[in-house]
Amino acid sequence: MLLPVQHVQGVRGDPDAELAFTLQGLGGNIVWVLPGEVDEVLARSPAVQASTRGLPVGTFFAAEVERIGDPLYGQIRRMAALVDAEAVLLPVVASLEAQGDTLSAIRITSAVIDPRSGRVAWFGVLQGGAYPPDDPRGLASAMETLARTLLWYAGD
Repeated sequence: MLLPVQHVQGVRGDPDAELAFTLQGLGGNIVWVLPGEVDEVLARSPAVQASTRGLPVGTFFAAEVERIGDPLYGQIRRMAALVDAEAVLLPVVASLEAQGDTLSAIRITSAVIDPRSGRVAWFGVLQGGAYPPDDPRGLASAMETLARTLLWYAGD
């Protein structure tokens, strides 16, 4: 299950759409449950108190997280159960970082979580290539870096 980027800071474009496109292109036989699909299931399940956006991800900014706790764990567990997800990719923040006077790069902080146990299987802070801030290749580069890191076995 892919969740939307929880915090977007200075990034132009749609990081969620770019990440979904890149993961689907490189993912081979992985079936991704995209944020829109999760939102649709949640809309049909009003008793399930969870949301794909605005998740309480502050703990990732404060310390190394080995296992998520409530309320984040409860929301992720409920969403994953509704769509039968075995793993959850949680993009925590995408931010624009200056690279000298005229270039910038997009940094993406993400976690892969086991929704049954709440264990953080992988956590990374990755950065795409340096481009002018308005250049859409910067966002594409960051999402490709994330996708290739997670799907290292997909090759070129």
